[in-house]
Amino acid sequence: MNVKVFAFYLPQFYPFHENDEWWGKGFTEWTNVGKAKKLFKGHNQPRIPADLGYYDLRLPIVREQQAELAKEAGVTAFCYWHYWFGNGRRLLADVFQEVLESGKPDFPFCLAWANHTWKAVGCTAGNESPEVLMEQTYPGIEDERMHFEFLLKAFRDERYVRVDGKPFLFVFDAKSIPEEYIRNFKKWTIEAGFPGLYLSGNKPDNMTKQELLDKGFDSVTYGRLGLHAPDSKVKEFLLKVRNRFLSYYKRRPPHVYDYKKEFHGFINEDIDKEIDVIPQLYPQWDHSPRTGPKGNIYINSEPEYFEEHVKEALNAIKDKPEEYQILLLKSWNEWAEGNYMEPDLKYGKGFIQALRKALDEFK
Repeated sequence: MNVKVFAFYLPQFYPFHENDEWWGKGFTEWTNVGKAKKLFKGHNQPRIPADLGYYDLRLPIVREQQAELAKEAGVTAFCYWHYWFGNGRRLLADVFQEVLESGKPDFPFCLAWANHTWKAVGCTAGNESPEVLMEQTYPGIEDERMHFEFLLKAFRDERYVRVDGKPFLFVFDAKSIPEEYIRNFKKWTIEAGFPGLYLSGNKPDNMTKQELLDKGFDSVTYGRLGLHAPDSKVKEFLLKVRNRFLSYYKRRPPHVYDYKKEFHGFINEDIDKEIDVIPQLYPQWDHSPRTGPKGNIYINSEPEYFEEHVKEALNAIKDKPEEYQILLLKSWNEWAEGNYMEPDLKYGKGFIQALRKALDEFK
């Protein structure tokens, strides 16, 4: 097998003007991470970084150290979240821009367009304001061209990841992106000398895989974290009653799940073995630093169970052509979602070692 692991990478670990205005001077992801509280007995909070400390991504040495850890884990590339809100408006652009312009770290990468509106909801624990902070827009052809010219600079970098020679681009909200953007991005990529653009994205619950393929996507990924949403009003009511009872009985928030019991549901071998589906890996998850007791929390997220989860994903893709043996790792450093691979004081390099072990055993 020639497995490729693309790890989603969050750049929000340095202060910038808009966050200063919205949340206070010096706000970064570490703000929510550092103020997280234990919500019940045994709750693994706050999470404290180990090897890299509370880093600032403006420092090149930090990005080099991250790349070395990723290599150690067996990660093939960082998939940097990229924010383009329309008419050239970007946020969190500094880190990737410096990676692109400096040529460092010498580590493969690709881009994931986080094409969603930023709202105040969920950004800090207990904050339920519906205020729109930055709206995602699709203004049309001039914006499409401007955006593509930026993407093309990245596509032409020797480090940029390609699938069958095509630059790999991930889209967070696959439903909302206009077909015109997809059509033109693909056309312009070919005109730039590539065999095409390989476009992947999240499959929303209210669209089929085929609808996304017809729209122009080359592959989809199924997000199976928190698959607890009921499919009827009756089930929704019963689930609320159940969660409230368990919350009262166990003295903990209502959305606490056991990773040890749940991880087998993160991979569906019948679906994930399909050539146009990319499985996702989840090392751990705890959204409470952002959303408090209302967030989804996975307990018992241990490296040993993550290793088994990785093996199930590898088994799902083992018969695909090598070019399409791809896994998406969610995520490398989403600390405020409790969703990361980087070393912390509790597990050290446990998740890094678990991924490497699973990959090496499969080879």
